[in-house]
Amino acid sequence: MQKLQRYMLWLGLLAALLLVVSLSAGYGNLISPLTVIAAVSITIGIGSIPLLKSYQYTAWIMLAFVCGMIYPSAFLQWGSFDLRNKWLILIVVQLVMFGMGTQMSLKDFAGLRTMGRGVLVGIICQFSIMPLTGYALTRIFDFDPEIAAGIILIGSCSSGLASNVMVYIAKANLALSVTLTTLATLVAPIMTPFLMKMLASTYVQINFLEMCMQIIKIVIVPVGAALLFDAYKNYSSSIRRKINWAFYISIGWLLASYIFLWDFLASFLSNDSMLVMELMNFLLGAVIVGKLYFHLTEILPKIQGFMPKISMFGIVYFTTVTTAASRENILTVGIFILMASIIHNSLGYTFGYSISRLLGLDKDSCRTVALEVGLQNGGMASGLAGVMGKLATIGLASAVFSPWMNISGSILANYWKRKKISETIQ
Repeated sequence: MQKLQRYMLWLGLLAALLLVVSLSAGYGNLISPLTVIAAVSITIGIGSIPLLKSYQYTAWIMLAFVCGMIYPSAFLQWGSFDLRNKWLILIVVQLVMFGMGTQMSLKDFAGLRTMGRGVLVGIICQFSIMPLTGYALTRIFDFDPEIAAGIILIGSCSSGLASNVMVYIAKANLALSVTLTTLATLVAPIMTPFLMKMLASTYVQINFLEMCMQIIKIVIVPVGAALLFDAYKNYSSSIRRKINWAFYISIGWLLASYIFLWDFLASFLSNDSMLVMELMNFLLGAVIVGKLYFHLTEILPKIQGFMPKISMFGIVYFTTVTTAASRENILTVGIFILMASIIHNSLGYTFGYSISRLLGLDKDSCRTVALEVGLQNGGMASGLAGVMGKLATIGLASAVFSPWMNISGSILANYWKRKKISETIQ
């Protein structure tokens, strides 16, 4: 594998050299393919350089952005199939969140007892600094209403898998990071719609209940399925029996709903009641997925280690499709969105660290909170924008913010990692 990575690195450097020659000589038709070849090859190739290995996650996000910008039509529609299809977006974001959830455990909630102050500080910072900063930026920059709402949306989302990766690289408090991500993810269905209603309702119409339902589908259902898998795998036989009963009841209810019950209920229940019924079906589906995934891991034990790569693929998909859909807006206001992204992200790190330090947390925990606050769940923001049918506008912020967050997060995490080594030597 490392030999292939070295070959790809050399191919990428050669393509980059040819790209420079093409730019100098004015061979415009070669610029786009050479850019993509160089980006793909270097992204794969940097895995062969130990110093750059920790930047590979960021490189894939940047590659997705480059491909979406250069060949947008290739990532919007394949034949008659729309890659922005709401159901496809929902399934992919659920897969991303399920992959993230399989790296969590019910034991992570033990951190609520042992790291209570750090968790409380982190959650308060998470759902105050970023949404309020995002709102302030929309008042400073004159963005269109839906684009402004997208900035507030990404600030109002929880942290995601990227924050755990960066905390791991920084060698900070990984247990606190995982606990914060888990808890922030679970409270997002209430906090994100609430913050959007409070801060973004002047820009776009926000239906609190509908957004709450969408976040439960996007986040709680897949993460819940993963945690149910953890319970089935690691807890007592009595827990397994209860999950088995829930599994059979879920299958029975969903089959009955599909065959005859759904139309019957729709004939006399209100739209809001049917939304609740639909959500219940998703939750019952999570029970089925959690148990089936346990049996899959027994047949294919290596799939558990492969799940983070599936999550990574989903994030790359979102970044590419969102970038392609937002390309015209990026070309028009991209520089201002990037400026807003840099300010938003930097203030997240700065305030997250400073407030944690003022409240007495140790340096490792402060670094963890800073990364948790500064790195938002771009996949969740893109998924919400996608199911709202506004990927090109509300999703624009996540298309620009996500690559920048990964770049800045990688730089900061590696800096703190090196600083920690130097401090130890001293």
